[in-house]
Amino acid sequence: MDSLAICPSMKKLNDYKTIADGIALLYFPHAEVILHDVKTQRIVHIANNISKRQLGDDSALDELPGDFASVSNLGPYEKLNWNGQKIRSITSVLRNDDDEPEVLLCINMNFTVLEMAREALNNFFEPSRLLPQPDALFRDDWQERINTFLHAWLKEHNLSLPGLTRNDKRLLVEALFAEGAFEGRSASDYIANVLSMGRATVYKYVKLLREAA
Repeated sequence: MDSLAICPSMKKLNDYKTIADGIALLYFPHAEVILHDVKTQRIVHIANNISKRQLGDDSALDELPGDFASVSNLGPYEKLNWNGQKIRSITSVLRNDDDEPEVLLCINMNFTVLEMAREALNNFFEPSRLLPQPDALFRDDWQERINTFLHAWLKEHNLSLPGLTRNDKRLLVEALFAEGAFEGRSASDYIANVLSMGRATVYKYVKLLREAA
């Protein structure tokens, strides 16, 4: 981390630097945090430099939107980085004991990478990319039918798969049996695995249900 001596006390400066470094570490490598000394109007600390600015550079405070002397935060606002990528920035006004601005803490977030991620996710989840299931291939997909019924039953009873009690599982097996889920080959083994039940227990339930049918 780069730093330079400034007008605020060393303790306060160190506190500001710690905050800046912590924010930069949390959002690394996409966020840069810069400290500006209001009195000298110079950059005095840079954490995770992505703007290619330097210590001692003119802070260009006149370029900030609004009057920072009368507010606590400026932004967020958008600007363009040296590499053409979009940056979203927010500037917080840190004041001395007399409530006068002494340091500006500016967080610059590289927003382009987030936009690219959003675009990639939108493309990935684009519904038009999906085709209907081929009827010939999935006509006998008993596993999918079991999954569909099982999760509809869980939703209807406001339950989750990991939270099922022993009695919940028994009731669900009964509901699956009534739905004809056990007609598929290896269905009992599959349901036992999905419900984390012993196969013998499922076989016992199914046997009793068939005898009662």
